[in-house]
Formats: sequence, structure tokens, C-alpha cells
Amino acid sequence: MALIVQKYGGTSVGSTERIQAVAEKVKRYHDEGNQVVVVVSAMSGETNRLVALAEEITARPSAREMDVLLSTGEQVTIALLSMALHALGKNARSYTGGQVHIRTDSSHSKARILDIDGERVKADLDAGRIVVVAGFQGTDEQGNITTLGRGGSDTTAVAMAAALDADECQIFTDVDGVYTTDPRVEPNARKLDRITFEEMLELASSGSKVLQIRSVEFAGKYNVPLRVLSSFEEGEGTLITLEEEDVEKAKIAGIAFSRDEAKLTIRGVPDHPGVAYQILGPIGEANIEVDMIVQNIGKDDTTDFTFTVHRNDLDEALDILHKTADELGAREVESDDRIVKIALVGVGMRSHAAIASNMFKALAKEQINIQMISTSEIKVSVIVDEKYLELGVRTLHEAFGLDRVEG
Repeated sequence: MALIVQKYGGTSVGSTERIQAVAEKVKRYHDEGNQVVVVVSAMSGETNRLVALAEEITARPSAREMDVLLSTGEQVTIALLSMALHALGKNARSYTGGQVHIRTDSSHSKARILDIDGERVKADLDAGRIVVVAGFQGTDEQGNITTLGRGGSDTTAVAMAAALDADECQIFTDVDGVYTTDPRVEPNARKLDRITFEEMLELASSGSKVLQIRSVEFAGKYNVPLRVLSSFEEGEGTLITLEEEDVEKAKIAGIAFSRDEAKLTIRGVPDHPGVAYQILGPIGEANIEVDMIVQNIGKDDTTDFTFTVHRNDLDEALDILHKTADELGAREVESDDRIVKIALVGVGMRSHAAIASNMFKALAKEQINIQMISTSEIKVSVIVDEKYLELGVRTLHEAFGLDRVEG
């Protein structure tokens, strides 16, 4: 008998018909003798509907009350799914995040899970029940309802699996696994049978939206086997697990990309110790995440400093940078929101040289100019003009033979 935690996203539970289909799937797993915990998101569109209601009341709603409001979306789903399971003859019980004691910090709208008391759930499982838990939410030490941020139901599921020492955490979504890249951009993209936590984390951080980054971090930290599956068709999906000994066979696991990039450059900055902090410190204090950074040294004791941020943060970052430029006596500030990031990811890079140079060679052959480069042990990322996104992804996919299964 296995203990399985399953997570179903908003699309999977987007209507009562789909909720009933999920109930049928959960019933099959339970009928096979498994203990099953189900974590669900709000029905697709529900969170946006609730946000719109709040905006009709006030342009700046309280973060605490927004969490109270948004957490109701998942509460609807857990009740409906439990009802659907009852109708199939299954003993199911629903719980909000607070009821299963998912304890978080007090950062409303982006809380982090601190602890889960799994005893209540274990007692239900031992009694033969299916447990249905609201994703995306918890409570802080004062009992306030908190939410985990967009995609937080993935994190809830992985955290529940870790707390219960589950055999597997299954993430059911609208895709049937993790692909070498987005099939909508490269039709020859291939579904991966397995991928490591490290690779999945790098893919997620580089733009792949299959899994939420924090859920992958959690799974890797607690070694929770994670499987991505389709809610709408049968299949084995993709297993995300620890690095395998024969990992040298695959040089590259996949290509991720992000359209949500923006680049800022401050030119003619006096070149002295601490200037990087003077530029990026105020950006960080505004809670704006910086990704890639390049600093060039000029001949006149000045430097040009370029970095990227999320496109949504561009305007705020630009305002801050203009103030910094005035303080430093910099020559000018430039910005560009028509760029994209493309990243090659693979643990096999550790044992294979020339990955980066082959990447640059393939892009150069297509006359794709690289504006910025960033490397890590298992990832090479480049910034290019957004008009080259699809061509760049397809070129690299072919250059590294990602459409072929390696022996």
C-alpha cells in the first residue's frame, strides 16, 4: 500500500463535470489500495473573480483581508470534490489549510510554510478516508489566514507529502509531463521520462511554468519524489527525483525561456569600490528581484552597469535607477523591455565541455546577437531580442538533438 499525495490545478477542477472526473480518478487510485491525500486549487477563473470583487470595493485592499477573501476559492473546491467522492461511495473529508495546521509565516499573499502537523490527516487515512486539503493557504502563529502566492497549491502538495512521508507526490495539470521545451514553440519537443530536482529547479527559474519554483525547492530539500501528470489523459508523466548515476548520458535536459524580461543600463558610473551596491541596493530594498548582471570597465575611470528584472518591475526599477544616476553623476540610463531569456539546462554539463561555445555557435549561425550571458554549473542563459525567441529555441533544440532519445 502506497501513500500518495495528488494535486489538481484550477483547470483540472474548472467545472463540476471536471471535479466529478477528478473524483473518478481519485477513486481508482484508492480502489487500488492506496492511501490518498488530494490537494486542490480554486476553480479556474475563481481567484481572478475574487480579485475583481475586491477592486470594486477599494483600489488598495488590506493584504490580510485579501488572504481571507482569496482562500475561499479553494474552500469551494474541497467541499465539491468531497461531495463528488461521497456520491461515488467513498468516505472523504475536506480540510482548509488551517484545519490541518499548515503553519506559515505572516507574509500575507506570499507566506512560506514553516510546519505541518500531519497527525489529523494520518488518523483519517488509517480510518480508510480520502483526505481533501485546500491548497495555497495556511495560518500564521496568530491564527490569521495566509496565502502562499500564485502556484502555491503545488507547494502545499509537496509540503503535505514531506510531512506525511508519502511515497510520491503527483501534480496533475493540463500538460502530460515535462518537455524538452514548450511544444507550442518547438513542435518536436519531447516529453522527458525523468529529470532531476536540480534541472527542474533551473528550468522553473528560467521560465518553465510547469511547476512552481518553491514546490521544486521543497521536494528537493525533503527528497519527495515528484511526478507531473495530465488530468485529462492517461500516461506515466515525468518523474522528478535525485540525480542518477548514469546522468552523463544526457548533456542537456531541456530549454526554458522567459518572455517577462526587461534590461536596464546605467552608463558612465564612477568606477570605485561599492558602486555595484549603490546601484543594486535600492533596487533590492524595493523588493525587486535582479536576475542577470554585467559590468563593463571604461577607459575614463567609469563603468557601464547592466542588469535584468521582471518586466512588471521595469517602471519602478527605472524610477529608482534615475535617482541613483543623479546621485552618482552617471551619464545616462537606458531600458529595454523587448528582450527574452533563453536557457539551456542539464546536469550533464558538469562532465561535458564546450556546451556554452556550441550554444553560441548555433545562435551565431542564425545571426542571433547575444546581449548578455550568465552561466552556472548546470545552466547557460542568454538574453536576446524578443523577435528571435522562437528561432533561438528551435535552433538550440535541433543543435543539441533534444528531439532524439539518447541511448
